[in-house]
Amino acid sequence: MSTSGEHGYPDTGHTRTHLPGGDPYGGAPRRTPRSSSRSLITVVGVVVLLIAAIAFANRDNSPSTDQPTKNPNHPAAAPTAPSGTTPVPTTENGIPTHFPHTKQGAESAAANYAVALVSADILKPQRRSEIVREVFVVDQQAALTDKFNKAYNKQFLSNIGLDQNGNSGAGHTYVSRTAPLGTKPTAYSASAATVEVWCTGVFGTAGEDSTNPVTSDWFTMTLQLRWENGDWKAAGFSQQDGPAPIPGDGKASSADQMAKAVEEYGGFTYAR
Repeated sequence: MSTSGEHGYPDTGHTRTHLPGGDPYGGAPRRTPRSSSRSLITVVGVVVLLIAAIAFANRDNSPSTDQPTKNPNHPAAAPTAPSGTTPVPTTENGIPTHFPHTKQGAESAAANYAVALVSADILKPQRRSEIVREVFVVDQQAALTDKFNKAYNKQFLSNIGLDQNGNSGAGHTYVSRTAPLGTKPTAYSASAATVEVWCTGVFGTAGEDSTNPVTSDWFTMTLQLRWENGDWKAAGFSQQDGPAPIPGDGKASSADQMAKAVEEYGGFTYAR
């Protein structure tokens, strides 16, 4: 789901966050497939925003009256410090659910939804429908399911070395994993919230003869959330590039090392 560098989408008439002026509507995770063909990079890498019509209507931008719970055993919440709040104890289809009805709960929901929307699972038809159902508000689910299915079609999957079920070929492992580095609420009320999630991630296909090697990416995903049926759910989202650091001079790992890392290291549940 994204407007930044490592994701790309079929041409839906919109771009993810490579748009020079930005997109006022929701967007989907971006995936920029790497290829030895510059024409493929141009077509798939530039057209990177899948969803551009998830307008979040009736957003309440009233100032927040919600204050984080203070715990004498933990430092006060700050942009670079954890709040000390326990992560949510429940999941549905592998996605954390039942976030607290607080500003911190909205931040936690946004961070975990960012991970799900830019995961390799979003490329698998069955898992995609489960992700949409768990992440989005009910009135957006049907439209989003249709848009995702059209975007992640057989041709698009083939371009990044996957079959129609989102599986990689023999000797290859498709990698798409995101790690939120921080969250920032820009609007909050009891019924709605807007949260920016700063992320980094690794994307591509690990394999000795891969034409889409695994690379890193930095992007910010903005999610518009709504309190619905006792939980925070996304009503729309968009992505843009960065902020990104100057690349380091670390030695790149082998394809086997990257594949094993994804298989052997589990993900996290994120809480603010």
